[in-house]
Amino acid sequence: MPSAKSEVVLQVEGIDVAYGDVQVLWEVSFEVREGEILVLVGANGAGKSTTLKTISALLTPSAGRIVFKGQPIQALKPYEVLALGVAQVPEGRRLFGEMSVEENLLMGSLSPHAKAKRKQTMEWVYELFPRLKERRRQPAGTMSGGEQQMAAIGRGLMALPKLLMFDEPSLGLSPLLTEHIFELIKKVNAEGLTVLLVEQNVHHTLAMCDRAYVLENGRIVLTGGGQELLANPHVREAYLGV
Repeated sequence: MPSAKSEVVLQVEGIDVAYGDVQVLWEVSFEVREGEILVLVGANGAGKSTTLKTISALLTPSAGRIVFKGQPIQALKPYEVLALGVAQVPEGRRLFGEMSVEENLLMGSLSPHAKAKRKQTMEWVYELFPRLKERRRQPAGTMSGGEQQMAAIGRGLMALPKLLMFDEPSLGLSPLLTEHIFELIKKVNAEGLTVLLVEQNVHHTLAMCDRAYVLENGRIVLTGGGQELLANPHVREAYLGV
C-alpha cells in the first residue's frame, strides 16, 4: 500500500459540473496518490461517471480545477489529457465490435508516445491477458462480456497511462467474471500503474483498494481506507445492506 507520503499524481479541487441547467457535482475534491488503487463509491446517479468524464476533459467544470502531476488540465482537450498519461476504460467497454481484438488494442496507442512503443506494449498486454492473444484476430463484438472487458482494459494500457481510470468494470458481468476482472485490476496495479476505480460493487472494491471516497448526490461525504469504510456504520447500512 502506498504510504501517506506518496506523490499526489491527481488533485481534484472543488469542481462543480452541470449538464445544462442541471448541476451534478458540488465542490468535489479528492486526490490520487502514486501507485495506489483509489475508489469512488456511490449509488447509481451519485456523479461517479461524471467525475471521470470531467477528469478526461469530456466535460468542463464550471468551478474548481483538476491538476495532474502539477499541471492544471481542466481546460485541456481530451486528447491532450490522454497524451499526459490519463486514460479511461469506459463504462460499457465501448469496443469497435466489427474490428478485431488486435485492431481495438491498436486504437489505444494513437498518441506519439504510445505509438513509438506499440510493439513492446502489445507484448506486455498479451502477457497480462493470454486470452486476448488467442482471440487477437476475432471480431471484438463476438467475444464474451468478460473477454470484451479484458480487451477494453488492454486498450487502455496500450496508451501507456500513468493513471488508468475504470468506470463500472463489473457492469453486466457474472459474479465469477467480476471477481476475475477485479483480480486483473489488482494485477495491473501491482505492475506499478496507479488506478482510479469507479464501481457500484462496494464490498469488492473497498476490500481491494488503498483508499476510497464516498460520493452521494454529487458531494463527497466520507473518505478513508478501504477496510475502515467497510466497517463504517453508514457505509454498511447504505451500501452493504447490513
